[in-house]
Formats: sequence, C-alpha cells, structure tokens
Amino acid sequence: MKTAFITLFFLSFFSISFAQKSEYSVLTIADSLKENANSIVRLNQIDITISSQRNMSIKTQRVVTVLNEKGINAVNAYEIYGKNSSVKNIEASILDGFGNEIKKIKRKDFKDQSAISDGTLISDNRNLYLNYTPISYPFTVVYNSETETSTTAFIPSWMPITEYNSSVEKNILNVKCLPSLGLRKKEYQFENYKINKIKDSDSQLTYLASNILAQRYEDYSPSFSDLYPKVMMGLEFFNLEGVDGNAKTWQEFGKWWSDKILVGTDEISDETKAKMRALVGAEQDPIKKAKLIYDYLQKKVRYVSIQEGIGGWRPMKASDVDRLGYGDCKALTNYTKALLKSVNVESYYTKLYGDNYKMDIKSDFVSQQGNHIILAIPSGETYTWLECTSQDDPFGYQGVFTDDRDVLVVKPEGGEIVRTKIYEDKGNTQIGKGTYSINESGDFWGVLKIDSQGSQYAAKARVETLQPKEKEEHYKEYWDNINNLKLGKITFTNDKENIRFVEDIQISAANYGQISGNKLIFTVDAFNQNSNNVKRIRNRKNPFQIQRGYLDTDEIEINLPTGFSIEFLPQNYELKGKFGEYKTEIIKKENNKLTYKRSMYLNHGKYSSKEYDEYRLFMEQVSRNDNAKIILTKN
Repeated sequence: MKTAFITLFFLSFFSISFAQKSEYSVLTIADSLKENANSIVRLNQIDITISSQRNMSIKTQRVVTVLNEKGINAVNAYEIYGKNSSVKNIEASILDGFGNEIKKIKRKDFKDQSAISDGTLISDNRNLYLNYTPISYPFTVVYNSETETSTTAFIPSWMPITEYNSSVEKNILNVKCLPSLGLRKKEYQFENYKINKIKDSDSQLTYLASNILAQRYEDYSPSFSDLYPKVMMGLEFFNLEGVDGNAKTWQEFGKWWSDKILVGTDEISDETKAKMRALVGAEQDPIKKAKLIYDYLQKKVRYVSIQEGIGGWRPMKASDVDRLGYGDCKALTNYTKALLKSVNVESYYTKLYGDNYKMDIKSDFVSQQGNHIILAIPSGETYTWLECTSQDDPFGYQGVFTDDRDVLVVKPEGGEIVRTKIYEDKGNTQIGKGTYSINESGDFWGVLKIDSQGSQYAAKARVETLQPKEKEEHYKEYWDNINNLKLGKITFTNDKENIRFVEDIQISAANYGQISGNKLIFTVDAFNQNSNNVKRIRNRKNPFQIQRGYLDTDEIEINLPTGFSIEFLPQNYELKGKFGEYKTEIIKKENNKLTYKRSMYLNHGKYSSKEYDEYRLFMEQVSRNDNAKIILTKN
C-alpha cells in the first residue's frame, strides 16, 4: 500500500488532503464521469503566487486517468520556459488501473527540446515534457511541477474543463497576490456548472469545480472557450519580459504599449525614406499612397516567426526588416507603418486574434490578449486594414482570418477597441456560368466560369498557388459528385483591384449518366451540388452558429443528346426560412437544350440548440434537390 501524501498551501491557501494513491483506482470513478469520457481529470490544482510585479510562481498538481488512446492529450504534463522563466521542479508517477505505482519519472527523464514550431526562425523558448508510451489502458498520471517567471502580464486563464470527452472530479484554483498589484478577474460561462468561489479578495482568489461531466463535440458549435467556464485574470501593475507596465483601461494599455513596447522601433534609413517618396511621387491621397507602399512591401519581404525574449512581443526594428527582408507579423506591420510614415500616411499597430474562427479581444477585460498583428489606416470614419504578412492578399482585404471581430488599435494617445471589416452575406458571392453536354453513352463534357468575391475570394484565390497535382486533387474533391472526372484547360484571373477571382475550367467525365435499358438518367446540377452534410445530433446541448453566410448563383446551359426525349424533369423548387433561401428552375429551350438556374443564400448567425434540427432539415432539402435527376428515353 502506498504512503499517504498531503498537498499543503502556503499560509491561508485552500487546503485538501488526499488518502493513499490507490484512491486513483478506476473503480472509484463515478459511472456518470465515465460516460462519453476518454479521460478523467481526478485532480487539477493550480496554485499561483504573485509576490511582486516581477515575480510569479505557479505550482501544478494534475492527476489524470486515461481510459483509452484518445485520452492521451488530456495528460498535459509539460512546461514551457525561456530566458525570463524557469522550471524549478517537475516529476510524474504512472499508476496502473488499480492506482498502484508502476513507474516514477524524474526531471532527467522528461524530454527537453526547443519550442521552435513550423515557420519559427528564432525562439529561445524550450519545452520540457513527459514522453510516456503506455503499456496498457487504463492508467493514471500523477504530475507535479513548479515554475517561476518575471513576466506577470500573463496570468494563465483557469478553465475547469479544457477539452471534449474529458470529465473532471476536482479542479482547484488558488491565487495569492500582493494587494498593491491590483489583481482583477472576469468570469465567463459559469452557469449550469458546479463551481464554488471560496475566496475573493484583492489578495486571494480560490475556486473549486467538481464533478463536471465529459462534454461531447457537436458540429457547428462555438469555440470551446466561448462555451465552457473560464476565469480570465490580470494585474493593474505588471511586467512583460522586463518591461514594467500599469493599466486599468484599454486607453491606458494602448498608450503603455505605444510608449514602452513600440517606441524606437520604427526608424528607417534616409535612403529608404527617399525611395518611398519617389515611389508615391506626386500622389496626395493617403489610401492610394498606401497601395503603392503595400505593393512594394509584398514584393520585398517574407514572413517568419520570431519568439525570442521581448522579441516575442516587441517588433524587430524596421531598419533590420528593411535590411534583412523578413519578419514576423509584428515586425512586418511595424515596418509597413514606418514606410507609410515616411510619406505622411498615418497608421496604427493593431492587436487581435487571427483565426478563421472569429474571436474577439475581450473588450470587457483589460489584459494582454491577441495572437496576431495587422495595420489600421484611418479612412474617414472607418479604417482600411492591412495584412502585412501576406505576399498575395489584395490591398485592404481581410478574408476570413481577421474579419468581423473586435481588435485593439494602438495609437500614440492610447488604445481603442474597434470592429474590423464585416463581409456581408450577400457580398460573399460565387457566380457560376457555363455549359455542359451529355451524349447517348452518358459521357459528359463542359466548361464553367466561377467568379468569387467577398469571403469566398479567400478560399478560391489560394488555388492559383497550388502545384499541378494539388490543383487536380482540389477540383476532384470539389466535384466529388462526378466520377471519372478529367480536367482540361484551367485559367485564372485574379483581379486584386476589385477583389474577385475567376476560374475558367474545362472538364469531362465518362459515364456521368447512367444507362438503364433505353433510359439515360443523370443529375441536373453537375457543377455546384451542396456537399454540406449536417449530421443528426440527438439531444443536442450546444447552440450552433454559421460563421459566414454566402450567396451562390448558377446558370448552366445543358445540351441533351439527340434521339432522346424527356420522360421526367425535376420541378422548379423554392425554399425560404430563417437560415436562408434556395431556388432552382429548369427552362426548356429549342434544339434539345435546357437552362438550369440555381441560387443558394445562407444567413450567418447564432442559433439555439433547439433550432439545429430545423437547420439540418433545411440543408437536407437543399442537398436532396441538388441531387434531382433527369430521365431521358431513347426515341
């Protein structure tokens, strides 16, 4: 039998004692916590002590029972450290299914490697992690660590549950902080969860979450962090990689960032300034000057990631980017800002979350947030936004990575929360025009022009950069409803001035039509069938959302084979509802021709779980009608 162990908290920290490790036998886990679970967090206890503006220590005790190989990621036995942080202690034990220790893992047994990721050129961060291959399931990992850092600008958010299919027996947060540092916190999504706030003062904070059931992933759900409980924390007086700061408002935070982080980074040589002035010539319009500068930027520099010390937050000097020809999002944005400044165009460094999923800077909680930087150029009452890491994006285009979200614009006088460009649903268009023919053997050939704008431009324009084999794979996936697909000539027109991308494509396929006796049967909609399979989810719990709406319109001329007459033609169809509108029409023409017209408009929005089945049925009706077939009979 294993020796008892007790977790102690310094001074008045919340205390809990635990009996023998055999209590971590899987036999002691409640059946309700096993349902839908690949892992069970038996205990996750985080003790944060902030002893000064430049010192924060974090003790972690984490006990996770892994039921199967899908639960391995829940172990989370690792620490990241660098120049301004250290791992003071790290160890782990492996227990079998009955809670008996089978392996002891000391610090020297943890893997220690550079934290450089794909695309990162420079980083001084390292990753110390447990690399354990289980011999059987279930098993339990008991993990303990202690880290220390001088950076207090980031207090880790507390999330009682951190992933799907993982239940929680106990999750405890203890924070102790000097009252003079101004500890602040904000709670999100606490409703319907067993979370007790045990202490809440200007120097201490304690939460206890218990018996949280495993959550299933459900399609179209908002992001995990927007659904489940979370506590964000921050200090009024903080330190970022050796730079002290203080802020209560976004205005104060933005001014500190401008004065202390960006200061002195935007200088470029007189030679480069002269080159920029010559480039814009006599042009006086700020946006037109910015277009010329942006084109110069895209041809000159490339993106790399920099994660070294304060360089993870402060941009490289603009003069170094000018000399080296590369930089990360911070550096390239700052460099563009410097180039624009040289021709008297005002612009602002802007912090945000860059992702296809729209994620806002939390405007109701002033803290260090964001993972990306873009540039804002004032244009009347609005802003023109520049993605400075792209060598391909049109000027002012935000696509699906930075559109429609709250961001922090950093001005010399302070910070301001602003919404980025919203691409309206009916402006996210795809217009298809073309023709196809089918012969008496069912063979098919045709040509199609696809014109894409708005957010749909982002998805289509990337095709131009693909290698020939990748292009073929793309179109075969796009037209997976056409067996035996062969691609002919493909040409692209990338109109960056009007932000529209046009594809001209020739395709053919043997046996597109099915022959049955003297009948020829084929699907009318060859080019734009809805492939959005919305799964049935019984007893759905989560709300769902459509992040971006769109409008597709198609007009296709169909040449039928000679010697056949129409036995069955699908009826015209129209569908309207809260989620959008769908309409198809087939018009008979002379000379054995048909014209097929289709329009599909989808609304973006957030909807309740009870509306999911209605949406599923809406899309099911669209898919069913898209698959409607013509029956021809041989004369």
